[in-house]
Amino acid sequence: MKIPLFVLGLLNAADAFVAPQKCPSANTHLFMSDRYGVGVNDRARLNIDSGVGSGGAISRRRGDVLDLTEIWEDSSPVIVQGGSLRTWSFANPAIESVQVLLKTEGRPLDADVELWQGPDNTPHKMRVYVEDGALRTFNAVIGTPRGPNTVAIRNIGQLEFPLDAVVRPDRDDGLAAGIASVATRSETIQGGALRTYPFNPTVDSVAIILKTDGRPLNARIELLQGPNNNKQVVELYTEDGLDRPFFAIVETPGSGNVIRVVNTAPVEFPLYASVDAYRVGGGIDWPDDGLMIGRAF
Repeated sequence: MKIPLFVLGLLNAADAFVAPQKCPSANTHLFMSDRYGVGVNDRARLNIDSGVGSGGAISRRRGDVLDLTEIWEDSSPVIVQGGSLRTWSFANPAIESVQVLLKTEGRPLDADVELWQGPDNTPHKMRVYVEDGALRTFNAVIGTPRGPNTVAIRNIGQLEFPLDAVVRPDRDDGLAAGIASVATRSETIQGGALRTYPFNPTVDSVAIILKTDGRPLNARIELLQGPNNNKQVVELYTEDGLDRPFFAIVETPGSGNVIRVVNTAPVEFPLYASVDAYRVGGGIDWPDDGLMIGRAF
């Protein structure tokens, strides 16, 4: 049966007013991302392990601990010229720990950090060396129980290598608490022994805790990037590793980073070390073929 032309014209005109049909449903599920932009699903797909050994990455939410940039902006850094000494005194006995930050403008950093408690009493001291003080800011927490206490920082570098220092009280929910919540796994390092902890390029910083059962703590912490290439070295002494444990954040930009902890004390003085990933970097594209795009190491 033939349909008249005017009927076909009416049908075509009616089709113009029909609501468009929905496209087949697409998967628009957004995966949950961590603090630094690498999604949980991406980690499983790309097999990214930012922890040590077979442990998974421990990510931290933004806002738990002040970022280093915020601390430098909110504080008033003190310039310590080469060969000079600066001190910070804390008379309040309620201040049980202080945060020490050191950086330069890209020059090497070489300093002595000591805790003075009374005349001729130095319960905590350390020697700090950083190859590039702008790329790897020194960030540590020193225990200061039973005040008053004084933190002394001496720049033992040349006059041409000044450094910026910030010494501030560490709150109960400050850096030490943040490090303790991340570095939960510990192992015993006997006197004279050492342990190494390799990390993937996705790890931007590492949390370190060193303590003892009340005995003195003598240790050396090294950041290696390549064979015998020390990027950062900390020689540490603490009179009581239980009363004054050592907390630190070590920046690990680039690839091939290895943390080496050496117990320089005799065999009778073991220590307990907790080393784990603290900040996992984002913004790095890792295609399936393994080539890296968007960042040069």
